[in-house]
Amino acid sequence: MACAKVPLDELHVTEPFGPQGKERTLPALHPDRKEERCFLTYKPPPEDGTPVLVEQFLEHAQFISEDLEWLLALPHDKFWCQVVFDESLQRCLDSYLRHAPRGLDPSGLSSSPAVADMQRNIHRFVFMVFLRMATHKESKENFITPAVFAEIIYNNYLFDIPKILDLCVLFGKGNSQLLHKMIENIFTQQPSYYGDLNETLPSIIQVFDIILQKCGIQSENTGNSQPLKLNANKCLTAIAMPEEELADLVLYMCDTCTTIHSFLDTFPEACSTFKQHNFLNRLSSFYEMAVPDLEKAVKKRNFNKSLQEDMWRRISHSRKKMVEIAHLLLQHTCLQPILEGSENMVSYVEDLLQNFTAFLQEKRFLADYDEQFPIADDISLLQQAFPHLYPLLWSSGTLYDDFKRNKRGSILPSFNFKNVFLSTSGEIKVIFLPFYFWELESLLSSIRDLLPDLGEGFILACLEEYGYNSELVINNILEDKLSPSLDKLDKNELPSVLSTRSNVFDDDEFDVFNRDRLDMSRVWKGRRQGESVCATLHDKQHIEEQRARYQAYQIVVDEIPIANDPSGERDNAFGMDDYDDEYDDTYDTNQIGANDLDEEDELLNHYAHFRLFMMILCYFDQNEAVKKDHFLQDPAVLRERAEARRAAMQSRKGYRPPPASNVVGGPKGRGQTQEIILDRRRKEANKNRGANHSRRMMADRKRNKGMIPS
Repeated sequence: MACAKVPLDELHVTEPFGPQGKERTLPALHPDRKEERCFLTYKPPPEDGTPVLVEQFLEHAQFISEDLEWLLALPHDKFWCQVVFDESLQRCLDSYLRHAPRGLDPSGLSSSPAVADMQRNIHRFVFMVFLRMATHKESKENFITPAVFAEIIYNNYLFDIPKILDLCVLFGKGNSQLLHKMIENIFTQQPSYYGDLNETLPSIIQVFDIILQKCGIQSENTGNSQPLKLNANKCLTAIAMPEEELADLVLYMCDTCTTIHSFLDTFPEACSTFKQHNFLNRLSSFYEMAVPDLEKAVKKRNFNKSLQEDMWRRISHSRKKMVEIAHLLLQHTCLQPILEGSENMVSYVEDLLQNFTAFLQEKRFLADYDEQFPIADDISLLQQAFPHLYPLLWSSGTLYDDFKRNKRGSILPSFNFKNVFLSTSGEIKVIFLPFYFWELESLLSSIRDLLPDLGEGFILACLEEYGYNSELVINNILEDKLSPSLDKLDKNELPSVLSTRSNVFDDDEFDVFNRDRLDMSRVWKGRRQGESVCATLHDKQHIEEQRARYQAYQIVVDEIPIANDPSGERDNAFGMDDYDDEYDDTYDTNQIGANDLDEEDELLNHYAHFRLFMMILCYFDQNEAVKKDHFLQDPAVLRERAEARRAAMQSRKGYRPPPASNVVGGPKGRGQTQEIILDRRRKEANKNRGANHSRRMMADRKRNKGMIPS
C-alpha cells in the first residue's frame, strides 16, 4: 500500500495483476495503472440553433462532461497516470482550447438555455483539470517533487506557450488571480518556458508583417532590402481583396491582439521578454500602417450588413487591445520600476521618454493612446513621486502639451532647445532634436514637390506664418491668399547663409554680422604698440576698480590703526568691540538686495544656469558611490561572480544538474535503502550509454534469437 508523505515520483504501489490476481509492485506513475477510457474531442455549439444540431451537441457534450467529472474525482496518483499516459485526454483538452467560443465569436448559447448550461459545465471542468495539472502539491500526503513535476509537464507537453496563451484568453476573465498563480507556478518550477516564450515572440511579430503584406503595405522592419521586380505579382490591397480573405485577415488580427493582451494582463512578468524584442515599437508601427487601411476598406466596400458590423466591431476591439498592450508594457517595464524606486531609475525614465519620443512619429497611435491613458497623468505622477527629476519631466511634459494642442501633431511650433535632461552617462541630451529636423525637412520636401519654383526661405516663412501646416500653406499659395507680410517677400529667395550659420562667437563684441558699431580701440593689426610685458604686469588698474567697488560697502580696510586711545572710539569705529548691547538684530534674517530689480534676461539666465549646475551636481553626488574604480579585485570574488552568472544562465536555459548517484551502498546482508536500489536499477538500465558500447543490449538480442544458450 501507499506510504504517507512520499512524493508520487518515488511512490510504489502493490496491486493484483492478471486473471489469477497475483500481486505485483509498480511505480505509482506507470502506464499499466491508466484506466481504459476514450475521451471525445470537443465541438463548438451550433450557430444557427437547428434542433437536430442542438440535440447532437448536447449528447456529445454530455459524454465529455461526464468523463471530465470522472477524471477530477480520481485520487492523486490515478489522476496523474491518466493525465500523463492517456493521449485521448490530451486531444480532448486541446480541442476545447482550440474551438471553444471566444468573446466576439458568434455562438448558439443564446438560442437554447440547455446549450448554455452544458457549455458552462464543460468550461468549468476543463479549467479545473488544467488547474489540477498545474499544481504539484495538493496536500501534505499528495505531492510531486518540484524538479520531477517540471520534467513531467514539460517533456509530456502538458503545457506549452500556445496552450498558456489560449488559457489566458478563455479563462482570464473572472479567474485572473487564480490563473496568474497557476501560470506563475508553471514558469517558476520550469524556467524553460521563458526560453520557449522568447523563441515564440518572433513568430508573433511575424503575424503583423503577414497582415501588412496581405494589405499591400511594406513594413520597414521586415529586413527585405531587395528591390521589387517589375514583373512580380501585384499584392492586393485591403480595399481590393476578396471579401472572405479580408474577413479572415480582420479575424486574424483581432484574435492575435486579444490573446497577447490577455496573456500580459494575466502574467505581467512576461513584459520584460516582450521588451527584449522591441515589441512596443513594432506594435505602434503596425497600428499606424494597418488600422487606417483596414478601416477604410470596411467603410467603403459594400458588405453584408451583419458581416460589416462584425468586422468593424473586431477592428475597434483590436485597436483598444493594442493600446492596452502598449500601456501594460510601459507600466511594467518603465513606470512601475520607477515608482518602486529601482536602482537604475534614471535609465527607466530614459526608456519611458524614448518610447514617448518614438510615439511622436505614430500620430494616430499616440492620439488614441493619450485618449485612453493620458500621458500627462503619467508625467505628473512621476513629478510628484520624484521632484528631483523635475527638469527632465517638465521638459517632456511641456513639449507634449504643445504637441497635443497642435491639430497636426507637429512639434515644430513649440520646439524649445531648453528641453534637455541628464542621461546616465552624465552628458546633456536634447530630446526630440532628430525628429525636429526630420519633420522640418519632410514639410519642406512635401511643399517643394508640388511647387518646385519656390525658394526654401520663402517656404520656411510661410510655414512659420501658418503654424507649420503644409496643407494650409499650399492652399493659400495656390489661391493667392497669402498674408501681406508674405506677399512682400521674394518667392525665389533662398535662406541666407548668415541666418542659418551657427558659431561659438555669435553675438560677441566683434560679431560684425550682427553689430553695426565696434569698439575700434580694441582692434589692432599685429602686435599692440605702446605696451610691454613689464607694463602689463605692473598694471593694477583692475585692483583699483575692485577696491572702489568694495569701498562702497565699507568692508575693505587697508590698515587698522591701534593706539592708546582712552576713549576707545577708534576701535569701535572698525567693529573691534566684542559686544554691543544696543545692537538691533531684527532684520538679520532679511536678504539684502533680494527685491532689487535686475534685468529680466540676466535673472533668467542666472536661474537657468543655477538649476542646471545643481542638477548635474546632485546627479554626480548620488552616483559617486556607484562609480568606484576597482583596479584589482579579489580573484575569489571574481570566481564566485562567474559561478553565479553560470548558474543563472543554466537556470534560464532549464538545465538541471543530474542527481548524485550512489550504487555502493552498505555492507552485504544488512539491507539497502530505497535510494541505493533505484540508483542501481538506473545504472543497470543505462549501461549501454557509457563505454560498454551497447554490449549488454546486443547480448540480450543474441540470447532472444537463440544464438546464446540461456
